[in-house]
Amino acid sequence: MTMSSVATRTYSGATPRAQLIRAAFRLEWLTVAWMVVEAAIALASGVMAGSVSLIAFGVDSVIELASAGVLIWRLTVELRRGASFARAPELRASRIGGALLFALAAYVVVAAGWSLWTRQGAEFSSLGMLVSLAAIPVMWLLSWRKLRVAEALGSRALRTDAVESITCGWLSFVVLIGLLAQMALGAWWVDAVTSLVIVWLLVKEGREAWQGEEADD
Repeated sequence: MTMSSVATRTYSGATPRAQLIRAAFRLEWLTVAWMVVEAAIALASGVMAGSVSLIAFGVDSVIELASAGVLIWRLTVELRRGASFARAPELRASRIGGALLFALAAYVVVAAGWSLWTRQGAEFSSLGMLVSLAAIPVMWLLSWRKLRVAEALGSRALRTDAVESITCGWLSFVVLIGLLAQMALGAWWVDAVTSLVIVWLLVKEGREAWQGEEADD
C-alpha cells in the first residue's frame, strides 16, 4: 500500500481519485481567474511606480498562470489516459514549475540589485497596496486547498504549484509591508530590500521541484 493511497483515503474517505483530479482542476481554474486580474494590476501599478517588488509580484502572477496551465495539462493526461500515463507529465510539470521559480528568483535579484546600485527608489502605489492586500487571503486559501489535494493524489507537481501560491502570498505580504514602510519612512531602498526577502524561498522550493521524483527515491 502506497503513501499516496493512504493519503487519498485520509483526505476523502471513499472519494475516487477522479474526483480529486476534478477538485484540482477547479483549484487551477480559480487560480487562472485570479492571476489574470492580479498580474494585470500588479504589473501596471509596478511599472507606473517603478517598483521592483510590485513588478516581481506581477511576474510571479504570470508564472502562477503558466504553472496553472502546466497543471491543467498534467491533470488532463491522467483523466484521459489514467494515472499510469501521468508519471512522465508529473515529473515534467514539476520541473517546469521549478524552472519558473528559479526564473523569478533571478529576476528579483537582478532587479533589486540594479535598483540598489543606481539608488533609484519607487513611488508609492495605492493600487499596488490594494491588490497585495487582497492577494494575501486568496493565496493562502488556494495554497491550503492545493496542498491537501496534492497530498491525497501524491502529486509533487501540484505541491509545487501550491508552493508557488504560498510564495505569491508571502510576496504579497512583503510588498504590502514594503509599501507601508515606504509610505511611513519615505526611504528609497525599502522597495528593493523587501523584494529580496522572498528569494530564499523561491530557490529552496525551486530546487525541490526540479529534483521531482528523484527526491523521493
